[in-house]
Amino acid sequence: MAETLTNGHTQSYVGTRTIRPDGVDKVTGRARFGADFSLPGQLIGRVLRSPHPHARIVSIDTAKAEALPGVKAVITRDDFADQPSEFIPAGEMMMNYKDVVRNVMAREKALYEGHAVAAVAATSAAIARRALKLIDVKYEVLPHVIDVVEAMKPGAPLLHDDLFTVGVEPKPDKPSNVAKRIEIALGDIGAGFKKADVVVEREFKTAPVHQGYIEPHAALASVSEDGSTELWCCTQGHFIVRAHCARLLGLDIGKIRVTASEIGGGFGGKTV
Repeated sequence: MAETLTNGHTQSYVGTRTIRPDGVDKVTGRARFGADFSLPGQLIGRVLRSPHPHARIVSIDTAKAEALPGVKAVITRDDFADQPSEFIPAGEMMMNYKDVVRNVMAREKALYEGHAVAAVAATSAAIARRALKLIDVKYEVLPHVIDVVEAMKPGAPLLHDDLFTVGVEPKPDKPSNVAKRIEIALGDIGAGFKKADVVVEREFKTAPVHQGYIEPHAALASVSEDGSTELWCCTQGHFIVRAHCARLLGLDIGKIRVTASEIGGGFGGKTV
């Protein structure tokens, strides 16, 4: 490989020991993870998550947490406006803002174990953790399934009451755990089986696989008096983060700036 520089010289990289432009910062520790960003006087946020994989949220009482000295803010589902069902492009995927806001903070139901139910901002991490314990959430535990085959059976406990299977004709009149059906056909499968010397049929199951990046999600936000917002976070899709924050929080997208952390891993899992 050769590169022609602006001064007319050609620099060849073949057979040379090139230096990564970001290598020195990474091996010396100067490159910053998402959690390395900090500002003077910053508040620390902690999230209260559902201990149940499927539960109706009957009530959330945050009074004791709000009264704890050092607590500056407590947010719940009431602080996020509902969004209409609207599919938007997000990199190589399509996302629905209605689902996004439900995932950011549980609405009427907790949809999985670990679903965010409330969040606290305090002057220290210790105070924030103490405040989480003071939030009283009453749940109505609902039936759940964690096996894919069981979840697809008729009569299985429904996670989403308003989800209807796409790709089925006629359109279903009852909600389902199956989001979409896609059928791909090529050639005559039956004829191929008849000509085959051996037909092997098996059923395989694999465990879910996560990208496994070394640093989990972290974010730091700074909001000026004029509404200008700067956000430092672990992301591979800073423009997507900017668009989502503007939409879900009702902010002017032109006043949001997002800076992605340099290291921490991602592999696609931090695109949104």
